[in-house]
Amino acid sequence: MTANRRFRRVVRIGPVQVATYCDGRGREKHTAACTAPRCGFATDYDSRAAAELAARTHRCAVR
Repeated sequence: MTANRRFRRVVRIGPVQVATYCDGRGREKHTAACTAPRCGFATDYDSRAAAELAARTHRCAVR
């Protein structure tokens, strides 16, 4: 079963996109995902500040 997430407040910081969504239990979550090819970086956070910090400090290992 796939999760149907509706992202809001999508911001791009370098190659990383940060967005806010509600999880299956109604809690607000924040995600940071790199859009570079073959990178694979994607994590969920409880606070928007943590997701934006991860986006700012992310360095792609694949070049």
